[in-house]
Amino acid sequence: MLNLCGIDHVVLRVADIQMMRRFYCDVLGATHVAYRPQFGMSHLRVGQAMIDLVEAKGPVGQGRNMDHLCLRVEPFDQQAVVAHLERHGVKVGDIRNRFGAEGNGISIYITDPEGNTVELKGPSDGRAEP
Repeated sequence: MLNLCGIDHVVLRVADIQMMRRFYCDVLGATHVAYRPQFGMSHLRVGQAMIDLVEAKGPVGQGRNMDHLCLRVEPFDQQAVVAHLERHGVKVGDIRNRFGAEGNGISIYITDPEGNTVELKGPSDGRAEP
C-alpha cells in the first residue's frame, strides 16, 4: 500500500491561461512559478501543492477534466474571505460545513472564470470520518 500524504498538484485545462492565472494568483493568492511554452502550461504554487494550468488548444490540452478543486485557506475568516471575493467580483456560492482531508469544517464554493468549481476550506475538526 502507498502512503498518500496530500495533493501534489491539480491540472486544469483552460481556454484563457492569462485570465485564469490572474484569477488564481491575483484573487486567490497563488504564486506563478513558471510558464513552459513547450507544454502550454503555467505552474502555480499553492502552499505545498501546485495548480497547473494547461492551454486547452496547446500540445497537452483537450477537454475539461475536473469536478472541483479544494484549497485549504489559513487563516480562515469567513467574513473577510467573502468580502475579498466580492471586491474582485467573484460570486460567492454555498457556504456550509463539509468533509475534507482534515475533517469537517466550513467551506465556500465559488466558480473560476472558466466555470470550474473551487472550494475554499477553513479549519476542520480533525475527525477522519464525515
